[in-house]
Amino acid sequence: MSQSGQPAYRRILLKLSGEAFMGAQDYGVDPLVLDQVAGEVAELSGLGVEIGIVIGGGNIFRGAGLAEGGMDRVTGDHMGMLATVINALALQDAIERTGRFCRVMSAIRINQVCEDYIRRRAVRHLEKGRIVVFAAGTGNPFFTTDSAASLRAIEINAELMIKATKVDGVYDADPMRNRDARRLEHLSFDEALERKLGVMDTTALVMCRDNNLPLRGMNMFSRGDLRRLVMGEDVGTLVEGTVK
Repeated sequence: MSQSGQPAYRRILLKLSGEAFMGAQDYGVDPLVLDQVAGEVAELSGLGVEIGIVIGGGNIFRGAGLAEGGMDRVTGDHMGMLATVINALALQDAIERTGRFCRVMSAIRINQVCEDYIRRRAVRHLEKGRIVVFAAGTGNPFFTTDSAASLRAIEINAELMIKATKVDGVYDADPMRNRDARRLEHLSFDEALERKLGVMDTTALVMCRDNNLPLRGMNMFSRGDLRRLVMGEDVGTLVEGTVK
């Protein structure tokens, strides 16, 4: 816990999976999930934390999955990027209904619905207390939104990247399939890569490691955990350069 009672981090990047937005539905966005995420993010913003967010699009389209079905991979990835824009706009609306200011910035040009991603402008939004949602991944095919999250976190000089999923951290095996799976509290990037623990994809992990950006894996839907983490409590799994 931060000794001062203030947030332990000034600026963070939150990575959300598109699948998490489905909630109990089979497809699309669950309004209840959207409102919960928006509420927790808005609360952090109210504490003075500068927040960037990257969202996946798997609840609508997955480029790799479409490619497996025979579609051209580049076309499929572009469809996936547009799916992330849909999710970003939905989250922006939910955040603004809490009374906070939010901007969506897209890596592909779609000016009638959101801003183009420009690094300096994004940083300025953050400095003004606006929540920034980064959409359309990196803007390039063959890169995941995990890689986009690492890239944006490094570009905006985030102090921590948070990978928020339905699982409360990183396990030594798939906890959905193995009842004996054990949650790991702390590991290095090299260990995560060598053991193929599925924290994030390889490109994303290497970028975090090489730029000394710590990563936390946590359950976004455990109410209050996001705030506790940002206030300095030991929530989820910490992945950083070396293991103590």
